[in-house]
Amino acid sequence: MLTWIAGFILLIVKLGLVLGVLLLLAAYLVWVERKFLARLQIRYGPNRAGKFGLLQPIADTIKMMTKEDTVPEAADRIIFLGAPAVVALTALLMFAVVPFGPTLMIAGRQIPLVITDLNVGLLFIFALSSLAVYGVALGGWASNSKFSLLGGIRGAAQMISYELALGLALVPIVLLARSLSLVDIVNAQADYPFVVVQPISFAIFVIAAMAESKRIPFDLPEAENELGAGYHTEYSGMRFGLFFLGEYVHMQVFGALVAVFFLGGWRGPWLPPPVWLLLKIMLVALIMIWIRGTLPRLRYDQLMALGWKVLIPLALVNIMVTGAVSLL
Repeated sequence: MLTWIAGFILLIVKLGLVLGVLLLLAAYLVWVERKFLARLQIRYGPNRAGKFGLLQPIADTIKMMTKEDTVPEAADRIIFLGAPAVVALTALLMFAVVPFGPTLMIAGRQIPLVITDLNVGLLFIFALSSLAVYGVALGGWASNSKFSLLGGIRGAAQMISYELALGLALVPIVLLARSLSLVDIVNAQADYPFVVVQPISFAIFVIAAMAESKRIPFDLPEAENELGAGYHTEYSGMRFGLFFLGEYVHMQVFGALVAVFFLGGWRGPWLPPPVWLLLKIMLVALIMIWIRGTLPRLRYDQLMALGWKVLIPLALVNIMVTGAVSLL
């Protein structure tokens, strides 16, 4: 009984630590993105709230929490209110299977630096990633706005298309690691990171991950040119903030997955394992921000053609080649 209670308390502590770090990083990723894009565009960015504008995320959070939370008169109220939580919650839950380091010995007990090591962790990630589309689609539909509905439909089509490429890109990684557990995949990279032997899978995964998180040049679901703000046009206050929280947590999730699947996860010299994982997550996030400040938005037909006509066939060829080499 005492062992069960101790395990439950340890689980709650892990959840609290991971949730706190994720929310803090999400807030300051917004600051990093605004400062980085400002430098790319030769301007200052936020520099009034605190030193270097470091208090700007706190000011933004207070503003979101105190703004009026409006609901359109003709909207489906229950679905409209619940959709933003689906986007944010699915993004946060993905970190439940991400390993932050090896087993740690504390007071004679081995403490794994992962919330839970599922032997089907990869399938768990894809299940949650698939559920995230419901938040976007339902948020657009429940708003009772044609612009929001179009954004929700675009988001659903885009996420379904690129989810397929995302999954196919990881099949060679599973073949090499011979496991669906994220802990086993990191352990399989003890000698070399998989990006060395799977550069094509790496490129497909990064492109598909950017499309999944709806980042420029793949932000068609919220294209302001023709949709105002897309699927979250009618949202305000903290529910509007939840959509953006989900986007920035998704950036961290996909940074962590790129690190786990291709960059050796928490492995690295000199620094503690969680620090290495954090550095790799931030590197991937910075690259995504850099791309946002460099490339224009794709047309919708170009977006779908890239997914179905380029990434998926390339991923299938890569799977066959990897399988053949593994057999030989």
